[in-house]
Amino acid sequence: MRVNKKYSCLPAEEKGIHIINIRAIEDIGYDQHESTLLNSLSKNPDADCKYGLYFRDGKRKVDYILVYHYKKSSAGKALARRAQHNDASLRSTKQDQPLPGKGVQLEMGESEPHMDYHEDDKRFRREEYEGNLVEAGLELERDEDTKIHGIGFVKIHAPWNVLCREAEFLKLKMPTKKMYQINQNHGLLKKINSVIQKITEPIQPKVAEHKPQTVKRLSYPFSREKQHLFDLSDKDSFFDSKTRSTIVYEILKRTTCTKAKYSMGITSLLANGVYSAAYPLHDGDYEGENVEPNDRKLLCEEWASYGVFYKYQPIDLVRKYFGEKIGLYFAWLGVYTQMLIPASIVGIIVFLYGCATVDENIPSMEMCDQRNNITMCPLCDKTCSYWKMSSACATARASHLFDNPATVFFSVFMALWAATFMEHWKRKQMRLNYRWDLTGFEEEEDHPRAEYEAKVLEKSLRKEHKHKETDKEKLTWKDRFPAYLTNFVSIIFMVGLTFAIVFGVIIYRISTAAALAISSTPSGRSSVRVTVTATAVIINLVVIIILDEVYGCIARWLTQIEVPKTDKNFEERLIFKAFLLKFVNAYTPIFYVAFFKGRFVGRPGDYVYIFHSFRMEECAPGGCLMELCIQLSIIMLGKQLIQNNLFEIGIPKMKKFIRYLKLKRRRSLDHEEHMKKKQRYEVDYNLEPFAGLTPEYMEMIIQFGFVTLFVASFPLAPLFALLNNIIEIRLDAKKFVTELRRPVAVRAKDIGIWYNILRGIGKLAVIINAFVISFTSDFIPRLVYLYMYSENGTMHGFVNHTLSSFNVSDFQAGTAPNDPLDLGYEVQICRYKDYREPPWSENKYDISKDFWAVLAARLAFVIVFQNLVMFMSEFVDWIIPDIPKDISQQIHKEKVLMVEVFMREEQGKLQMLETWKDKDKKKGENCNNHSPRLSRSRSGSLSSCHSYPLDV
Repeated sequence: MRVNKKYSCLPAEEKGIHIINIRAIEDIGYDQHESTLLNSLSKNPDADCKYGLYFRDGKRKVDYILVYHYKKSSAGKALARRAQHNDASLRSTKQDQPLPGKGVQLEMGESEPHMDYHEDDKRFRREEYEGNLVEAGLELERDEDTKIHGIGFVKIHAPWNVLCREAEFLKLKMPTKKMYQINQNHGLLKKINSVIQKITEPIQPKVAEHKPQTVKRLSYPFSREKQHLFDLSDKDSFFDSKTRSTIVYEILKRTTCTKAKYSMGITSLLANGVYSAAYPLHDGDYEGENVEPNDRKLLCEEWASYGVFYKYQPIDLVRKYFGEKIGLYFAWLGVYTQMLIPASIVGIIVFLYGCATVDENIPSMEMCDQRNNITMCPLCDKTCSYWKMSSACATARASHLFDNPATVFFSVFMALWAATFMEHWKRKQMRLNYRWDLTGFEEEEDHPRAEYEAKVLEKSLRKEHKHKETDKEKLTWKDRFPAYLTNFVSIIFMVGLTFAIVFGVIIYRISTAAALAISSTPSGRSSVRVTVTATAVIINLVVIIILDEVYGCIARWLTQIEVPKTDKNFEERLIFKAFLLKFVNAYTPIFYVAFFKGRFVGRPGDYVYIFHSFRMEECAPGGCLMELCIQLSIIMLGKQLIQNNLFEIGIPKMKKFIRYLKLKRRRSLDHEEHMKKKQRYEVDYNLEPFAGLTPEYMEMIIQFGFVTLFVASFPLAPLFALLNNIIEIRLDAKKFVTELRRPVAVRAKDIGIWYNILRGIGKLAVIINAFVISFTSDFIPRLVYLYMYSENGTMHGFVNHTLSSFNVSDFQAGTAPNDPLDLGYEVQICRYKDYREPPWSENKYDISKDFWAVLAARLAFVIVFQNLVMFMSEFVDWIIPDIPKDISQQIHKEKVLMVEVFMREEQGKLQMLETWKDKDKKKGENCNNHSPRLSRSRSGSLSSCHSYPLDV
C-alpha cells in the first residue's frame, strides 16, 4: 500500500519538518491553509457573536460544530497568550507568512516533549478534511482558546449559495410566495369546531405554530433556477437553523479525507478519534435573566415543564426545532396517551363492576362459607397438612375483581381499541405529512457507516496484498457469516438464560412455600400464597431490570459485529434484536403464570416432581388469574417507576453532577479561565450526546404490550400506563431541551419499523387474551356448569363441581402429612381442583367426561373469540380511511395550484417571446424601407436595423 509522504513514519527531522514547531505556529494563530481557517483568538468573548452563536464578525451564524482533542504544551500556551496582545498584527501579515511545516521553525526549549505521531496524523487528517470543506463552499473558524483545556472547536457556517445548492440536491420543499385558502368546515361542523376550540383553549400551548391556520403557503422543492417563486425577502430566516444544520451535516458526510487511501466522511473521522464530537448548536439559553427569546426557551416553558402536563404538545414547534423524526415520535406518544384515556375509563368501570358484584358472586361466597367444611389436600409432601378451603376466602374474593364477565367484554374492547389506535395514528400521520410538506417524500439511501467502510478497506487491502482487483468491494454474506452465527448462538443462549432464571424463581417459590408452611402459624398459612407470589415477582422485577440493560448492550454489540452498511439498516437490526430479547425477558414470567402454572401438577398420589423432591406449583382454588394480576401489575409498575422514570431522571442528573465536579476542579486550577463566560458550543459540548430514539420507543412498545397482551387479567393497566405517559412526555421533553446536545434534524414521513411491531403486538394480543379467558380464568368452566350441569340454572354447586375427591389411603409412601390431625379431626377424603373420577369409581382418578366437555368449550371459545375480534378489527381498519378526506382534497388542490403557477409562468414566457418577435419583425420592415443606418425610435432610443438573436 502506497502511503502519502505526509503520513510516512519517518522521523520528522528527515522530512525537514519539525512537528513541535508546527504545533507552536498553530498555537500562535497561523493558518494551516492559505486564508481558509480564521483563528478566533481574541482577548474576551465579543457580545456581537452572542457568545458562540455567530462567528467573530457577529454576522455569520454558526451552523455546526466540530470538536477535537489536541495536546497543547505549556510553552505553546504561553505563546498563545502572548499572541493575544498582537492578534491584529498577526492577522494583517498572515498572507505573507509561509505555510506551516515548510521550512519554518521556532526555537523551543529542550524540555519540550516530542509530539505523538498519532496526534500528528490526526492533525493532518483534520487539515485536509477542513480544506475540503472550504472547497465545498463552507466557511470555518477555529477556536482553541476555550475554558476546556485540550479541546478545540471548529465553527462551520454555510453561506447562502451553498444552502441553495444543497437544498436543491436534497429536494427540500420550501414555501413559495403563492398562498391559498385551507378548506374550512361549514354549517354544523363549523359550530362544533368553534365550541371545541373555546373549550380546549386553556389547554392549548401558547405558541404561534400551534394556532389553527386558515391559509397555507404552497411548497415546492427548492430550485436555484426558480428562485423567483420563493419568498426571499429575508434570506437569513428563509432556511431555519434546523434546515441549515441538516444541510451542513449532509456536506460533512459527503466530504472525504483520502490521505489514508480510502474515503473518510465525518462518521469515519468520529469513529477514529480524529474528531471527538460533531453537533449543531442550541438556539440559546433556556433559563436565566436577560435571556433573549428563542425557540429553545419557548419549548422549555410551554412543553418541557411539569406545570403544563395538562396541555397539548406544541408538535409543530418541536418539529421546527428538532426535525421531523423526533417530532413524529412525540406526536405518536401524544396520540397514544390520548387514546389511553377512554381505555382507562372503561378499565375503571370494569374494575368497579367487579367491586360492586363481589358480594353477589356465588362461587366466592361458597368458598368463604365455613359451613361447607371442604377439606383440601396438602400443598406439599410430609410437612404440609390438610387445610380448609375457607382459608382462601380473601384470594377468591380478590379474584372476582378481575375474573368476571365484564373482563371478557373489556378484552374485546381493547382489541378494537388497538385497531382504532393504529388507524387514528395513520390519519394523524397523514395530517402531519401534509402540514410539514412531506407528501411525496421518499427516503434515499444513506451514506455507508464508518465501520462498514473500514471493513471494506480491510478486505480490499487483503485482496491487494494478494494482487487482486480492489474495485467496488463490498461485504457479502460470506464475510458476515461468522457474525450471523455469533448472533444466532448468542440470542439462543440469552433466551435460554431467561428461561433458566424463570425456572430458578419457580424453584424458589416451591421451596419457600414449603418452608413457610412448616414455620408459619395457622393464621399465617392462609397468606403463604400471596407472600410467595409477591416476593417471587419482586425477584423477577429486579432480574428483568438488570437483564434489560445487559440485553440492550449485547444487542448493540451483536449488531455492530454484523457491520450493517447504513445507519438505517443498523437501526432496524438493532431494534429487532433488542425487542426480541426484551420481549422475552419481560413477558416470560407472565407467560409462565398464565399458561403453564398448575397445568402439569399431576394429582395426589401421583404428583409431578422436579429433581425428585419439589412438586410442581398448583393454582389457588380461585384460579391463577389473581396471581397473574399480581405478577403483571408489579412488573409493569416497577418497570415504569424504576427503569423508565428513576433511571431517566437519576442517571442524567448523576452524570451532570460528575461533569460539574470535573469542571469545578479545572476552574480552580485556572482562575483566569473561570472568569470568562462560556461560549454556546462549550456549554453544548458538556451536554449528553443524543443516542437515538430506540430506547424511547422501546419502553413505550413494551408498555403497549402490558396494556394489550394480558389486559383480561388487569383492567387497570391502561390507567397506570396513562399516568406514566403524562410524566414520560414532559420527562422526555425536558431531557431533549435541557440535557442533550441538539440532534441533527432527520426527515421522516412515518415511525418506521415500530408501526409493524405495534400491529404485530395488536394481533398477538387477540390470541393471548382469548387463551387467558379460556384457560387461565374460570369463565368457560362457569358457563359450562351453568348451561350443562346446574340443576336450578344458578352457580350454586359450582365449586364442588370443579373439585375432585382423593382417598388419603392412596398416598404414596413417605408423602402423607406428618400431622394428619392438624385440623382436629381425622381426614379420610380430601379434595383437589381437577376433573377426575372419584376413588369409588371403577376408573378411579382417571380424566372425567367433564374435563373433555370444558376443554372442548375452551377451544371453541378461542376459535370464535379470535376470529370474531380479528374480523371486527379488520372491519375497523377497512371502514376508517387511512387518509382523511379533507387532507386528500388539500393535497389535490396543491397539485392543481402548482400546475397553474407553472402554466402562468410558461404563458408569460411565450407572450414575452411573441412580443420580442413582433418588435424584431417591425425592425426588419424598417430596414427594407430605409437605408441601413441608425434611426431613432418612437421612444427616443437608438436602434439598429439589424436584428439580433434573443435569449429567452
